Amino acid sequence: MSRSTQILALVLLPAAIVAGLVMLAHATGLVGKGPGFVLRVELPTENSPLDLPEIEGEEGLPLIVIDPGHGGHDPGATSQGYVEKRLVLDLALALRDRLRERGIARVALTRDDDRYLLHAERYEIARRLEADLFLSIHADSAGDIGEVAGASIYTLSERASSQAAAIFAARENASDTLNGIILASESESVGDILIELSQRRTQEQSTEFAELIERVGEGRLDFHPQARRSAALRVLRAPDTPSVLFESGFISNEDDARRLASEEGRAAFAEVMANAIRLYFARETAG
Repeated sequence: MSRSTQILALVLLPAAIVAGLVMLAHATGLVGKGPGFVLRVELPTENSPLDLPEIEGEEGLPLIVIDPGHGGHDPGATSQGYVEKRLVLDLALALRDRLRERGIARVALTRDDDRYLLHAERYEIARRLEADLFLSIHADSAGDIGEVAGASIYTLSERASSQAAAIFAARENASDTLNGIILASESESVGDILIELSQRRTQEQSTEFAELIERVGEGRLDFHPQARRSAALRVLRAPDTPSVLFESGFISNEDDARRLASEEGRAAFAEVMANAIRLYFARETAG
C-alpha cells in the first residue's frame, strides 16, 4: 500500500466511523431531526397484556407480592448519585431472598429488572396472583433539605394524614404521567374505591401490618418522627389485598442514602421486614 493510500485511509476511517454512529443513532431513535435528543420509550397501556411474575417458595405458604417502585424511564427520586429505582430493587431482592431462606412466605416481585409498570399493573399483579399481602418499596428525596431523614410507612386513605403525605402521594401518583400525558385512564377515584371497599377488613389488615413494621423495626431501623402516614396512593388501591407502601428513607440525606445502598443496610431492612411479615401471617393464621 502506497504512502498516499495509507494517509487517505487514516483520514477516511474516522469519518466512516462517525457516519456509522450517526446512522445508528437515527435508526434507533436516539436522535431525530433538529437539535437535542429524542428518547423513545415503549409504554404500557391498560389494554396491554399483563405478564405475571414467577412465584418462588414452598407450596402452602402465604403469598406476598413485593413491588420495587418506579423503573424503566421513571427513575424516581435522585440525589447525590443515588437513584431510587435501583436502591429499592436491591432492597426488594434482599427481602425476597430472606423470606425464601427462612421459609416464611412465597414471593413474587412485580419487577426484578429495570422495567416500567403502571400503578394499576402493580396492584393488579397482586390481585391476579391472589396475594395475601402487597408491599411497595420506595425511597424519597427532600431536595436540598438534607436533614430530613428516616423511613415512613403508608397505608391507603381518602384523605392524607398530613401535608407531607399529600405531597408524597401526588408525586408518586404522577409517575403514571409522562410529558403531561396520563398513561393510565381511571374511571374510579380512590374515594370511590374506598366507599366500595368490602375493604374495611382489608384496611384493618393493612394497618395491622404497618403497625408490626414499626414495632419490629424500633431500634433497628431509623424512622421519621412521623413514621405512620396515610394518603390516596394509587399503588395501594387493590380492594381485596392488604397493602402497605414502605418509604425506606431519604436519598437526599447522606446517612440514609449510604445506609440504603449498603449491604448492611439491606440486610437490616430484610430482617426487620421478614420478621414483620412472619408475625403478620402468624396472626392471620391464628385468627
